[in-house]
Amino acid sequence: MAGALKMAGAGPKHVFIIVGEDSGDQLGAELMAALRGLHGEAVRFSGLGGPRMEAAGLRSIFPVADITVAGITAVIAHFPRIMRRAYQTIDAAIATAPDAVVIIDSPDFTHPVARRIRRRNANIPIIDYVSPSVWAWRPGRARKMAAYVDHVLAILPFEPKAHAELAGPPCSFVGHPLAGRVGDLRPGPGERPDLAEARRPSLLVLPGSRRNEVRRLMQPFGEVLELLRAEGIEFDAVVPAVDHLAGEIKERAAEWPVEARIVRGEAAKFAAFRGAHAALAASGTVTLELALSEVPMVVAYRLDPIARLMKGLVKVETIVLANLVLEEKVVPEFIDADARPDILAAALGPLLADTTARRAQLAAFSELDERMRLDDGEPPGARAARIVSAVMASGAHPSVRSSNGG
Repeated sequence: MAGALKMAGAGPKHVFIIVGEDSGDQLGAELMAALRGLHGEAVRFSGLGGPRMEAAGLRSIFPVADITVAGITAVIAHFPRIMRRAYQTIDAAIATAPDAVVIIDSPDFTHPVARRIRRRNANIPIIDYVSPSVWAWRPGRARKMAAYVDHVLAILPFEPKAHAELAGPPCSFVGHPLAGRVGDLRPGPGERPDLAEARRPSLLVLPGSRRNEVRRLMQPFGEVLELLRAEGIEFDAVVPAVDHLAGEIKERAAEWPVEARIVRGEAAKFAAFRGAHAALAASGTVTLELALSEVPMVVAYRLDPIARLMKGLVKVETIVLANLVLEEKVVPEFIDADARPDILAAALGPLLADTTARRAQLAAFSELDERMRLDDGEPPGARAARIVSAVMASGAHPSVRSSNGG
């Protein structure tokens, strides 16, 4: 790879990056910074990005918010606009003829775009940063990806093995971005009082970062809090809210029979994590954040109507990222009909006391650091940048160039 990187530095490079939501924007900005660290001013960027990538020097071809929708039902409702923006992205990539296209997460948008770029110009290398969950459902996607993706940059340690077993593209674990933020998540002295000494335990309530998640979970989560109080369990409820949903979350929390403190912004969210003793959370990346913060949790999720019909296609026994990384179902999870307030309250109550259930989660979380980071300690963005540079140097794989893109 070192020789390839020298080749990659031989001349100016142009990287076209495509993201579909805020989490991808953060990864994109870190990748841009790392590529500049390798190539200096001999690299330029274009594509579709959010505010962090624009601050790093990319002029987005349109606002990412135009395509940021969650859930199959929402995608269908906005399909004409999304398709129009997708073809605008494809046209821009082809017109600029970059040395590489990097698609980041948001597979429902980025992968159809990547397939069409490959069909129109098979000589442009395509790198996928953040693998779709081929290990969880629709595993046939891995083999199809091999026709239009030259390399996958995985953020979960088990994904390279999954792609190899499923005949997917070459795949490298570059480290999870959260591994570098443990300092933001772990409590300092006095930030998280011992459970036995706390006046009241701090309970995080995390209904999701998307509007449809919030609307499905706020009411049952409020009922869980009511049931805990009815059982005589004392706690202080804290609800971290992303800025664009803070108003709606505050209005819905006002209907709860238990008072909750709403905090806004990433810094306040991480401060709340550092002070928390337990959590009730929607499934998602937040479960990994909580586990790294060593906060025992109960996870719930309610699918949208169309996704519910496809539930039988799921191939794993857990959808909680912390469980998947640990290869152990240590965090209890409840989906759809199982996510009843009484069931959630029964699982959450023991986590607010010194119990076997609480200690089991904490013991398992102690293994996460070793599993989440690279052996050499290289930051994820830097490892990703080295691989992107190597792929640019070598070009698209010959077997891919001969494909029509599947």
